[in-house]
Amino acid sequence: MLPPFLSPVALYERHLRRCLRRSGLTQRTVAVDGDTTLQFWGPSPGPDPAAARKPALVFLHGFGPKAIWQWRRQAQHFAAAFDVYVPDLVFFGGSATRSAERSETFQAAAVGKLLEKAGVERYAVVGTSYGGFVAYHMARMWPERVERAVIASSGINRRRSDGEAMAKRAGAGAASGGGGPADVMLPETAASMRRLLGMAVSRRVSIMVPDFVLNDVIHRLYSENRKEKIELLTGLTTEKDDTPQVSALQQDVLLVWGENDRIFPVEMAHELKELLGKKVRLEVIKDTGHVPQLEDTAQFNKIVESFLCGPPAIPT
Repeated sequence: MLPPFLSPVALYERHLRRCLRRSGLTQRTVAVDGDTTLQFWGPSPGPDPAAARKPALVFLHGFGPKAIWQWRRQAQHFAAAFDVYVPDLVFFGGSATRSAERSETFQAAAVGKLLEKAGVERYAVVGTSYGGFVAYHMARMWPERVERAVIASSGINRRRSDGEAMAKRAGAGAASGGGGPADVMLPETAASMRRLLGMAVSRRVSIMVPDFVLNDVIHRLYSENRKEKIELLTGLTTEKDDTPQVSALQQDVLLVWGENDRIFPVEMAHELKELLGKKVRLEVIKDTGHVPQLEDTAQFNKIVESFLCGPPAIPT
């Protein structure tokens, strides 16, 4: 294990924190109930709590590193026009619970309680991958609170067979006698980290990263709460049978997908568009994979900004 002063991950995370602080965000930890604590980045408290607020925008991360690794570029971009909230979901970063609940609806309820405590009554929500599952349930449960929803690279319409298919594409899990999606999403070796990068990123960046850096990434960003994270994967309410468990949403919805996503292939996006109702727009970003917000940040931000600031959708 590399000491912090030699760790590429520790050094880069300091940079990420500086970026968010320069954008006017501060990190705080809030007990949302008697069992659950969420750590998040949000607007710095001002001297006048009654001062006019900007529209609220919530970013929900996927499986993998804590939130600032996945949303730093978006938090910086949108902080000028929005009150940005970037929470770590339960068992990621500094967020934890004593509850035995592990579903994405539990995560949604925790984020909802956090926003209530922050005095945020209405907001838009942007979720990627696992965070998209949480964003969908927030929009479904609270149409009076969630004004618009962005679901990026998130196969909330997945079927029972999709987890095994993903593992097979990666050459892991059930296809090779392993543990299925957890083998892909929670790497333990440099080789499995390369496999995940190959699934998530359109460009072949993993071949350029030495093993000691990948091992540092695993140790600092993937090893904590591994047991609980596996329980989160098995606790998902989707993928229980061969019928997607998705109902239409009342809000305007934007779907954003990378055309080369190998975790949730783009065909799932087209099906999801039909399932979510008549106020859904789909944008596919070329030459990107599972993390278009990182691979083509400018285009991703442009699409999301246009959706958030544009007129309401006309049902089709």
